[in-house]
Amino acid sequence: MNAHWPNADFSAWSRAIAEQVENGLHTFLPPEQEHPARLHQAMRYAVLDGGKRVRPLLAYAAGELFDAGPDATLRAACAVEMIHAYSLVHDDMPCMDDDALRRGKPTVHKAYDEATALLVGDALQAQAFAVLSEGELAQQAPARALHSMRLLAAAAGSRGMCGGQAIDLESVGKRLNRPELETMHRLKTGAMLEVSILLGAWAGRQPQAQELAALKDYAQAIGLAFQVVDDVLDATEDSAQLGKTAGKDAADNKPTYVTILGLDASRALAQELQQSAHDALLPFGEKAQRLHQLADLIVQRKA
Repeated sequence: MNAHWPNADFSAWSRAIAEQVENGLHTFLPPEQEHPARLHQAMRYAVLDGGKRVRPLLAYAAGELFDAGPDATLRAACAVEMIHAYSLVHDDMPCMDDDALRRGKPTVHKAYDEATALLVGDALQAQAFAVLSEGELAQQAPARALHSMRLLAAAAGSRGMCGGQAIDLESVGKRLNRPELETMHRLKTGAMLEVSILLGAWAGRQPQAQELAALKDYAQAIGLAFQVVDDVLDATEDSAQLGKTAGKDAADNKPTYVTILGLDASRALAQELQQSAHDALLPFGEKAQRLHQLADLIVQRKA
């Protein structure tokens, strides 16, 4: 797979996109000295200078595939990253996973306090929709912009990420079967990865039905692969490598792909999903190179 999808220039592309997104987030977030300053500082702490930016990279890769303009693509990428960051802030709180480390630094409720962390997540979610509601796409194609906001709301809500988190909390100490585990992660992790791709696509020309079907097949494959690899890394790497607390799932008695399938079978499943993702992109030809490379990145990452 890597032989066919060389990544000699992928690192340079991904670094350039990450820099654009960092600059965009810096602009779209409220200034840290604006009142209420402590909340705005905590919001910026949660979002800036950290993370793999996988979701923004997916938005940009899909945007390139559909000839999206720079402003619309940047707003899509920043909006999904704000939602992702908010979910991490809330996920780390004592009422959820109770974690002290995220992206190699103290979690927001540790660096600030629990009440501030709760408000940071709330404010970041609202800011994501504000970002999507403005800019060139909202002015030139308001129906597409509105559709993008609906997609993001669905992916982040009770039928998406929040629903998956609810199932996750209900599953502590239980032994889920594989279909049940997949359902949970298609919502908790997969929904936001999928909407990152869809928002990037809708930032450009309107996708055709068969194109949307191919993108969704790709997204479902990488969404599950992302979680499978996460579970493998949680079981095999240390906290310094991961930038978050290693072994947390096992310590919390949470069902994972490793506990259900075993380590070797989980690794094999990740590779199967990687191939499924590549296969889903075949109708797009060489234009989908960045999405191919991102599928490889998701499966081969070490953190």
